Amino acid sequence: MAHTDGVDRIIEQWRHERPELDTAAMAVFGRIFRLARIAGDEMERAYAEFGLGRPEFDVLATLRRAGEPYELSPGALAASMMLSTGGTTARLDRLEKAGLAQRRPSPTDRRGVLVRLTPHGRDIIDRALGAGLARQQSLLSHLSPAAQRQLADLLREALDAHDS
Repeated sequence: MAHTDGVDRIIEQWRHERPELDTAAMAVFGRIFRLARIAGDEMERAYAEFGLGRPEFDVLATLRRAGEPYELSPGALAASMMLSTGGTTARLDRLEKAGLAQRRPSPTDRRGVLVRLTPHGRDIIDRALGAGLARQQSLLSHLSPAAQRQLADLLREALDAHDS
């Protein structure tokens, strides 16, 4: 058996105080929550090296993943990030001011606007993505590639029932 951790200690305390409770799910989710917090903090540090917070990273990454010409309508951008268009506007204002994205009139809709990644924005997101992935890989480096695939498969399976 692996060594004990803080989650094991919490479960043991509950086992002592409330032995009738099944804490198996707590063993899983306690670790998922802790790992998510650690990974989130690491991502924030990685992106900060490029002057980005996670919200700005998300916009730039969404535009980059869209493929050339790295352009989406604000509505498509908001939908892809599961945000309101109002929440997207504030992010776009910051990115436009920094020269990482630009808005331009839509050529097919006189009232429409398109958001495009600038060349500088593409350079920043490519470097920030690489730095973030390196941090994620470091967090999992103690696991073999097979164990990483197994963990990813188990998490996908756990999410499948809720994504439908």
